[in-house]
Amino acid sequence: MSDAAKRTPLHDLHLELGGKMVDFAGWEMPVQYPKGIMTEHKHTRAKAGLFDVSHMGQVILRGDNVSEKLETLVPSALTTLKEGKARYTFFTNDQGGIMDDLIVSNAGDHLFVVVNASMRHQDIPHMANNLEGVEVTEIFDRALVAVQGPSAEDVVGGLCPAARDLKFMETTTADIDGVECRISRLGYTGEDGFEISIPGADAVRITKKLLDHEDCEPAGLGARDSLRLEAGLCLYGNDIDNDTSPVEASLTWAIQKRRREEGGFPGADRIQKELAEGTSRKLVGIKPVGRAPARAGVEVQSTDGTPAGAVTSGGFGPTVEAPVAMGYVTSDLAEPGTQVNLIIRGKPQPAEIVELPFVKQNYKR
Repeated sequence: MSDAAKRTPLHDLHLELGGKMVDFAGWEMPVQYPKGIMTEHKHTRAKAGLFDVSHMGQVILRGDNVSEKLETLVPSALTTLKEGKARYTFFTNDQGGIMDDLIVSNAGDHLFVVVNASMRHQDIPHMANNLEGVEVTEIFDRALVAVQGPSAEDVVGGLCPAARDLKFMETTTADIDGVECRISRLGYTGEDGFEISIPGADAVRITKKLLDHEDCEPAGLGARDSLRLEAGLCLYGNDIDNDTSPVEASLTWAIQKRRREEGGFPGADRIQKELAEGTSRKLVGIKPVGRAPARAGVEVQSTDGTPAGAVTSGGFGPTVEAPVAMGYVTSDLAEPGTQVNLIIRGKPQPAEIVELPFVKQNYKR
């Protein structure tokens, strides 16, 4: 662990719960607890897992026409985002690549933005330098906790009845045990769930109350990764990056019709061209035929041995009880059902291109 690794407000609680701590994006984070990644993963799919995501950057944007100004940096429609609603989007660069993905919530008199831990050093100056007349404030005194799984509504709703009224991608402020928290119904597992922004001083007490529910168990970064992979959700730095466009990454659902037509965001020329004409490669689901998992970096070849792409995320999917992967292949091979080979330890292993996600998403619409 690096000496300079930052700690979340829940650090001591992780140690108390037996969390195995690792360095992640400069933060000391639990990768797993004593029951292990497989158990944590399955428990989240069956009941509810609680994840510390306090390493993510929480940012408040205030100012006149703040949604209009933020729209100049992202391809999504934000001026039409109603109060109490959240939207997934991404910063694009001038070449049409993805600088980072983020969640923007309309909190009434301000926008609440959550960015990736590994990219906060880039994203916050990017907003500060490009949003004229907007006050960009990163919040350091709050924890962020995600409760995910079919029992999430009972776990969170038991302490905060207002949470039950939220639908997927909705947000509100509400009282939990005498403390005002921001509660958003969203997450990174494919399951129903909530992300709760809690004042740092109250974080341990409220997190323990959530864990007191018989269906709620702590879960670490290992289960978070296997859950999001089964749900077909991209990880920044693996599946999307500065060179990858939203069209290649199958994220065009996050670009609303008006923005597709109008443009007016960085890299719009490339993105609009790809929307019209298609791309030479696409992000796809890949299911190895054998039991050997295909990790990031494994080469994908067509069945005649032609190099066709690479795996960007891969591992064992506990819910599907088989290896699963995501990666980019040439567009001619992107059709579900296409047979390909994965070069694992120098040998071609058969695999099939499949539709994402690997598990049905269970969001409360």
